[in-house]
Amino acid sequence: MGTNGSTMLKPLRQGLPPLDPAAVSDAASCGLPARYEAVREARRFTRDTLDRWDVGDRFDDICLVVSELVTNALRHAVPAAPCRGDAHRPPVRLHLMRWSERLVCGVRDPSHETPVPRDSDDFSAESGRGLFLVESFADSWGWHPLAGTAEGKIVWAMFRLPTAG
Repeated sequence: MGTNGSTMLKPLRQGLPPLDPAAVSDAASCGLPARYEAVREARRFTRDTLDRWDVGDRFDDICLVVSELVTNALRHAVPAAPCRGDAHRPPVRLHLMRWSERLVCGVRDPSHETPVPRDSDDFSAESGRGLFLVESFADSWGWHPLAGTAEGKIVWAMFRLPTAG
């Protein structure tokens, strides 16, 4: 980590980490509505899912990062009024994927805007430290636009998991 708050966080524009999708041992996802209660729903979904998976001491880190990513998606990426015809489709979707030694949480949203970390030096601010927390608690993070006809992007965070034995 760098020492200067303005250079510490660098938004990443890249695909998911180099993990074989065929080797996923567990995966779960849920759609989230465009309201702030969705953060609580995402935390509950994450806790329930992680209770079934062996993530060791990363449990709290993962739950915190999911909360921050979902909050950011709702605050910065979801339009105030949903587009006609999209009312049946949740604007935000949370994905959790576990490999034997890694876990990735991804939050899909309808925006094409690059996630931009704010300067983390202002700790008196009421908000704006979400990506700083993601950077602090995840082993890596990034984002990428959705391919094909899908609209939006996925912001992801990866966690190394303890190995058995």
